[in-house]
Amino acid sequence: MTAGFDLQALAGQIRDARGVAHKRDIDAVVARLGLTSRRAAVPVGDDCAALPDGDGHLLFAIEGFLDSFVAADPYFAGYCGVMVNLSDIAAMGGRPLAVVDALWSRDAAAADPILAGLSAAATLYGVPIVGGHTNTRAQAGNLAVAVLGRAGPRLLTSFDAAPGDDLVAAIDLRGRFREPYPFWDASTGTAGERLRGDLALLPGLAEDGLCRAAKDISMAGVVGTALMLLECSKVGGVIDLDAIPRPADIPLARWLNAFPSFGYLLSVRPERTAAVCARFAERGIAVATVGQLDASRVARVRDASGEEAVVWDFAVGPLIGCGQDDKDAVR
Repeated sequence: MTAGFDLQALAGQIRDARGVAHKRDIDAVVARLGLTSRRAAVPVGDDCAALPDGDGHLLFAIEGFLDSFVAADPYFAGYCGVMVNLSDIAAMGGRPLAVVDALWSRDAAAADPILAGLSAAATLYGVPIVGGHTNTRAQAGNLAVAVLGRAGPRLLTSFDAAPGDDLVAAIDLRGRFREPYPFWDASTGTAGERLRGDLALLPGLAEDGLCRAAKDISMAGVVGTALMLLECSKVGGVIDLDAIPRPADIPLARWLNAFPSFGYLLSVRPERTAAVCARFAERGIAVATVGQLDASRVARVRDASGEEAVVWDFAVGPLIGCGQDDKDAVR
């Protein structure tokens, strides 16, 4: 429960968190590349690049990893190279096709646990590694992984949330923290059949027209990820902190910074919310309506007493600098 929390201080902690700070870097890069001025079929700011292709879309996702993380937990870094990219593909309503990686290491021995993690995740999730770039004579270790996927004509995007929508959070709580990191690992040690079936929920929702807007929960945490979704869709909203699914023994302040291996926010029309939630619940995934969206362009959090605190006012300044100019998409 949020009783006894300093809600204003908590809102400030969310706003100043490292994961959110990293997302603020996107604004300058987007501006420098001139991406805000391009009228793409799918605007920049989503979890993947989406390229119209025949009667559907090709999806292209990439993740780079901090060298400190790769050095400290090389197997899990390799595993995450596949896992987090597949989450991005699913978040847009797609299914993965293939993986490539770029790996630098001091020698072959240092590369081996990274490659083992990549291989294990690719096998469990049933996605082939088809190539990449390798240098095992580098001065420092680095890792980047990219995934190609495909979606149908109906995408889940960050740009189609609308005032009046319910904000739904679906998180697999059947895991543990990968100490000392904020990574909530509900993937390693889990049967591949379950992992693949869980990811397939997202494209199923898109194909059945049950929702249009979604985002996977990233290093920015639940609220930080919601900020990006709201900004791209040019909406505001309130998040009920007590409604966020979380393990009973994990303090709220830590959970708000968690990066779950399976975690999504979805913007859903109220008449479809029950059907969406039922699909996750049927697979043992914790799911709840955690807030409502409005036209304010102000993101707030609310505690058990009903008190609210502003986390971000997008009319004052951007977070990632991405947003759609025209809100005329057919829902």
